[in-house]
Amino acid sequence: MIALMLLGVGVGLGLWALVIWLVPPRPPLAALLTRLKATPAPPPILSTGSGGWAVRVGSPFTGLLRALGLPGASLSQDLAITERSAETHLAEKAALALTGLLLPAAVGVLLTLGGRPLPWPVPLGGCLALAVGGFLLPDATVRVEAERRREAFRHALGAYLNLLHVLLAGGAGVDGALTDAAGIGQGWSFRQLRRALNTARLTRTSPWTALAQLGEELQISDLSELAAALSLAGTEGAKVRASLAAKAAAMRSRNGAEAEGKANAATERMAMPGILMAFGFIIFIFYPALAQITNSL
Repeated sequence: MIALMLLGVGVGLGLWALVIWLVPPRPPLAALLTRLKATPAPPPILSTGSGGWAVRVGSPFTGLLRALGLPGASLSQDLAITERSAETHLAEKAALALTGLLLPAAVGVLLTLGGRPLPWPVPLGGCLALAVGGFLLPDATVRVEAERRREAFRHALGAYLNLLHVLLAGGAGVDGALTDAAGIGQGWSFRQLRRALNTARLTRTSPWTALAQLGEELQISDLSELAAALSLAGTEGAKVRASLAAKAAAMRSRNGAEAEGKANAATERMAMPGILMAFGFIIFIFYPALAQITNSL
């Protein structure tokens, strides 16, 4: 009965996806007019990519997840940092949830056909647990990856500030120092800086405006503060070389303190397996004596 119910749910979802694919919903006229009259937003600096099989499997469900308000604003920023589109992420969530929902049911059907049926709560609980886990797993992965990239960008930004200070001390202008310093470094962080500066050059905007936009997209306040300082230097002629040197020193000190804290936390986590092994060894030694005393009583 459970297998028939799950098969019926799967057939219903497949028919619904087929109808949505054949007759996609049309947006209302008011939404289309609002979209035409809206002021175009500046092009995003962070790029996005596409996925694999999960996108093809879960793409029919992205419209439903979009209607539910997914992904949120915070998760959308994390997706931009990890260079993944919202459609790809929602399709992966739907595909993993569907896989987690059907996998225990398939195992239960195979065991039933083999003469080893499981009690119905076991496959039902497995379906629900794996479906929820598969639905939430992409969110956790994106948040961890985005935080890792933010941390790497902060380290790269400290090196970028040092390069700016050296170039400004050598007599370079603000615009030239920004471009030359970004062209020296390698990796994802410096690639985003170069993309921001190239976007500013192609759109005929100031480089500090593009850097401020990049800081908002990455949620890194240090980059926004750097853009504000460079804006003062570019528009009002303020001397920012000393402030850049102080900012770089402060970032180096903070990054060193964070690295030391993470090293101490890793050291504490390494002590936990040793404590558990010692506790298990004590139980292994004293268990026969305790069992003998208990049996003698």
